[in-house]
Amino acid sequence: MSDLETISNYLSQSVIAGTAKSAERSLRSLENQNGFGLTLLHVVASTNIPISTRLAGALFFKNFVKRKWIDENGNHIISSNDVELIKKEIVPLMITLPGNLQVQIGEAVSVIADSDFPNNWPTLLSDMASRLSTDDMVTNKGVLTVAHSIFKRWRPLFRSDELFLEIKLVLDVFTEPFMNLLKTIDQEISQNHDNVAKLNLAFDVLLILTKLYYDFNCQDIPEFFEDNLETGMGILHKYLAYNNPLLEDPDETEEASILTKVKSSIQEVVQLYTTRYEDVFGPMINKFIEITWHLLTSTSTEPKFDILVSKSLAFLTAVSRNARYFEIFNNESAMNDIIQQIILPNVTLRESDVELFEDDPIEYIRRDLEGSDTDTRRRACTDFLRELKDKNEQLVTNIFMVHMKQILEQYQSNPSEKWKYKDLYVYLFTVLAIEGNITTTGVSSTNSLLNVVEFFSEHVLIDLSGQVFHPIQRVDAIKFIYTFRNQLNKPQLIELLPILANFLQSDEYVVYTYAAVTIERILTRRESNTSNILLFNKNDLTGSSEILLKNLLSLITNQGVSPEKLAENEFLMRAVFRVLQTAESTVESIYPDLINELLTIVNIIAKNPSNPRFSHYTFESIGVILYFTSTQLLPLLMERMMPSFLHILSEDIQEFIPYIFQLIAFSVERMDTIPDNIKQLSQPILSPTVWELKGNVPAVVRLLKGFIKKDASIFPDLVPVLGVFQRLIASKAYEIYGFELLDDILLSIDIESRLKPFLKQIATLLLQRLQSSKTERYVKKLTVFLGMLSIKLGPDFVVQFIDEVQDGLFQQIWNNFVITSLPTIGNLLDRKIALVGMLQMFINGSIFNSKYANLIPITLETIIKTTVSESVANLKDDFIDMDNLEEISTFGSSFSKLVSVSEKPFDPLPEIDLTNGVKLYIIENLKKYLANSPVLLTQLPMNLQNNVNQLISMVPNN
Repeated sequence: MSDLETISNYLSQSVIAGTAKSAERSLRSLENQNGFGLTLLHVVASTNIPISTRLAGALFFKNFVKRKWIDENGNHIISSNDVELIKKEIVPLMITLPGNLQVQIGEAVSVIADSDFPNNWPTLLSDMASRLSTDDMVTNKGVLTVAHSIFKRWRPLFRSDELFLEIKLVLDVFTEPFMNLLKTIDQEISQNHDNVAKLNLAFDVLLILTKLYYDFNCQDIPEFFEDNLETGMGILHKYLAYNNPLLEDPDETEEASILTKVKSSIQEVVQLYTTRYEDVFGPMINKFIEITWHLLTSTSTEPKFDILVSKSLAFLTAVSRNARYFEIFNNESAMNDIIQQIILPNVTLRESDVELFEDDPIEYIRRDLEGSDTDTRRRACTDFLRELKDKNEQLVTNIFMVHMKQILEQYQSNPSEKWKYKDLYVYLFTVLAIEGNITTTGVSSTNSLLNVVEFFSEHVLIDLSGQVFHPIQRVDAIKFIYTFRNQLNKPQLIELLPILANFLQSDEYVVYTYAAVTIERILTRRESNTSNILLFNKNDLTGSSEILLKNLLSLITNQGVSPEKLAENEFLMRAVFRVLQTAESTVESIYPDLINELLTIVNIIAKNPSNPRFSHYTFESIGVILYFTSTQLLPLLMERMMPSFLHILSEDIQEFIPYIFQLIAFSVERMDTIPDNIKQLSQPILSPTVWELKGNVPAVVRLLKGFIKKDASIFPDLVPVLGVFQRLIASKAYEIYGFELLDDILLSIDIESRLKPFLKQIATLLLQRLQSSKTERYVKKLTVFLGMLSIKLGPDFVVQFIDEVQDGLFQQIWNNFVITSLPTIGNLLDRKIALVGMLQMFINGSIFNSKYANLIPITLETIIKTTVSESVANLKDDFIDMDNLEEISTFGSSFSKLVSVSEKPFDPLPEIDLTNGVKLYIIENLKKYLANSPVLLTQLPMNLQNNVNQLISMVPNN
């Protein structure tokens, strides 16, 4: 068992910047030892160890569980003894931990429960339920925290029988104790009105109970909660109206009190019931509307109430979606009350907003641009206002315009003192003008009662070039362009680009960042919503690209020399990427200088990769340069980059390694010969440790394929290469990469002189996987793989390849898998390869025609059915890599694909169009084949004979 003191020492070193990397490597080297996870838990539990070390242990344990609890096939990786001991100790441990440690261990419990509960953790429910009591609220709080950490994972899940069985199992055990405890807490609060300590503990418990209330009801309303609706919702309503000065610190303006948190959580439950269960909750909704209105009109504008106000507004938004309740608001009097008492007080800039702008500008930007303002008053008011406007656009617009006229007059009466009214004026117009939702491509349609371009000319343009009384006014003007870029035409945007570019020299952080963001978004605008052609191209940036890049990179490097500060502003680096992408090769003359600057940035942020998005766009920028650089310059650029790349690889900076491999692989694919400084990677990438990190796999496969295609002699011994293939093909997560690698092995390495001794073993591995743990995707990929072999190596090779394992086996594989999977292949390229490869089998396959002639009719029938299938119009890629769909927001084990150097899938038949071209190819070849074998047609069912004749009639005779 790992020594507690040793692990504790490594953990304490992991929180010190200078020793963090080496300490983490040391901890990772111990992960596979029996007892490691349990020892980590003991470190977290030990009150004799510094809290920073315990927190590091909790974080490492959480990540250890994510990496090592189960493999992609759902099997435990660590020993069964460790699994049982951890599950036995983790719940009682978590109950006793302080809050910051509880959160991390709670996430680990959730991961464990995701794989083991309920089937492989049958004692969990009874263990938790048995610890609940009527008098020990400290223990109750811990138990409920554990329960919420497990049950909250139900919230985003899709409905399924398995999920509902699990929820029912939990409800059968928990609902009675839950409701009893809710009643007990209600009594406890009533009896301890003046006892601040007991009140705080009781409200801590009530907060978790309201979160569990949501968990238990998130998928469907259980019968128990429907039967106890008056009781449960009655208590929740009571605490929305509850006030007690003992629970509010009058000197605290930022941090929400426990009472405010409880009220916010209750509003989430009420919104859920309003949205999903209005049929049973309807009679109580008016009571909640009344108390919510009171809350909104009586709560102060202090930041500590922001979440409560936003959750309350979210409830009213949910109410207004229902036509029956919207009528409450659908009149001039009610709408005026909403505007005056709720909207205007909550969207007007506060001093705390101005302070955020000045003191934490990057947070201000993220809230404003990225939707991280979900709990802000402005966002909640915006959502409410849009819902009202969607229901009655004319009423809402007309009433608002009256109020906005007054707001503008207030501003004009004293612009220097009342500049916030201008901010409010522009903000409200923007909200009213947008029709529907804003997407990443901008606003697609606007309110027909408002003229966006006219408003821009009259009220916004002046704040771009004239005097402003606060930088926020300038930001509002830039953001207006950002928001309504689709409503401005290209000549207007061309006039605005130099103004925006000029702001890149501003001293105001938010101003230059908004300018960068807006330039970046303008450059991504397309000619129309349905067009793939960008509105701006390299000619539009002639003469300005180099200046834009210089200013943007200066802004980044001027942030400071610490990795965290340098990488803080990903918006600037994304703008660098977009300018490079638009400029294409027009700035090739400065590529060496740009590479030097980007490498300097990479070398600094590699010391502590803290912002995944910044890192991603840095490597995307390098990728664009490699993509557009000439083949003559490419080796020089790679020579400059390789020392930094090799340093990152040697230091095992895991966040960057997948990027490095992608960039090197792309360069290998483009270069005529592989330079020695890249060739030296050919053996290290075969090491098993390289393949252990999930995020490395796609990139390392690509590099390995690049080596094989460019110069297979790099690998004199093929056994390690085939060992990689064996590892990949055995895994459900990596099987697709196994087939990609095998394609290039068979198509690039000489079969007679080098591969022949291994062919039987390769085929055996493929068929063993088919027998042991096949997936639908695996069968499809195998079918495509055989199609590829048929096209490139010939139909006879395919038959021999399978029958080498066992004579006659080809017929079983063909009948049971290939024939059945072909019609289900949705990816257009895969479908083409499989169809054409199958057609080649009986048109050009001598062994197929002699040994397996009985398969010809069913093969022909399948090809015809697949070719005439109407579903072909809706075909798509049937493989969805969920890792690549994740937002680039956190580093981890998932793979972040570089768009700039993305790999195009190999097409063995580029001359055949993916849709109509495939059909035409099949028809032409069938026509020739059936002309020589007319009797074959008579062996098909009559409806298919008619299909064949119809198909053939589509192709004119030569």
